[in-house]
Amino acid sequence: MVRYASAHLVNSNPEKFAKARGEYVRTHFKNTREVAAAISGMKLSKAYAYLGDVQEKKQCIPFRRFDGSMGRTGQAKAFKTTKGRWPVKSVGFVLRLLKNAESNADAKDLASDELFIKNIVVQQAPKTRRRTYRAHGRINPFQGHPCHIEIILSTPESEVARSKDLDHVKTGKTVAAIEA
Repeated sequence: MVRYASAHLVNSNPEKFAKARGEYVRTHFKNTREVAAAISGMKLSKAYAYLGDVQEKKQCIPFRRFDGSMGRTGQAKAFKTTKGRWPVKSVGFVLRLLKNAESNADAKDLASDELFIKNIVVQQAPKTRRRTYRAHGRINPFQGHPCHIEIILSTPESEVARSKDLDHVKTGKTVAAIEA
């Protein structure tokens, strides 16, 4: 069985979660990390619509951490930042994993219209090493930066009302002085 980075979430109540995992995915880690950060916590239907818009370049993925030497776009104003891109290849891999996780949720009889992305993790995989030949007989490394992607979908939990009789007064006075 595959170990997930967020296994502690699923182990508490496994029938409420659906998960999917992609290993050694041949897409850039940095781009995929930003895609994952953009859709984390979204409802599944909203994530599908947003990633579809990114593929058609109607909305951008905001780049916050890995944004060095990156151009700006006006579409990033919606996310209160200036830098953004449209990483179509990374979006395609994430969309396929979302569909896989959704089908796993259907197998567990979870309501697909209520699903949301509870957790999404992107980690670096080992670099793929090749070489490129340069002038004057030199050789430089030519490496790919693949990644591992994990997605955990969940249904919203019902909230229980808090009991009023367990409230404590947090002032400098003692409880006996208040009752008197």
